[in-house]
Amino acid sequence: MPRPLVVQTFVTLDGVMQAPGGPEEDASGGFAYGGWSHPFFSDDSGQQVVDWFAGAQDFLLGRTTYEIFAGFWPQVPADAGNPIADALNTKPKHVASRTLDKVDWDGARLIEGDVAEAVRALTAEDGGELQVHGSAGLIQTLLAEDLVDELRVMVSPVTLGSGKRLFGDGTIPRSWRVTSSRATSTGVLITTYQRVGELKTGEFTLDEELHR
Repeated sequence: MPRPLVVQTFVTLDGVMQAPGGPEEDASGGFAYGGWSHPFFSDDSGQQVVDWFAGAQDFLLGRTTYEIFAGFWPQVPADAGNPIADALNTKPKHVASRTLDKVDWDGARLIEGDVAEAVRALTAEDGGELQVHGSAGLIQTLLAEDLVDELRVMVSPVTLGSGKRLFGDGTIPRSWRVTSSRATSTGVLITTYQRVGELKTGEFTLDEELHR
């Protein structure tokens, strides 16, 4: 049975997902607002992230996110009891990059050839979730190829006006079903969406409006 490809990300109210965790994460394009999610993070948010990571069988990462993760998580001691570090340090990591020649993190491997074809092959296997974290550029490819089965987003109540967005110009029109949604004490909206299928449209008529 095919397994799901799940995208998990932090976004602003206007859809920006660039550098939520700190100024040094991704300053490309002159982005000056790195760390925008930090003021809204809470115990609720942290526990949700831990719960999401628990369902991963392996990870799919773009180059920037891979380099950020590989520079941080291997430094967490194995006996520290950090479930996110344990997952990232021990489970397979598939890295999509046109510029990297090699990856050194234990369990990581570079995807060779066409990314979309490689991802289809990965999801065709039996097993648990193939999870994507961060990886704004990679997500655009996955959305354009209609490969994302589930979106898990944490929307912070802040607008930035610029930066890399979750949904770019190549996003295919699709309908999504909300399967869970709740707000944290700091106003972060945690919502899970599952892809339903083709976009449906309609039109309101005067007769319908008169009979509401």
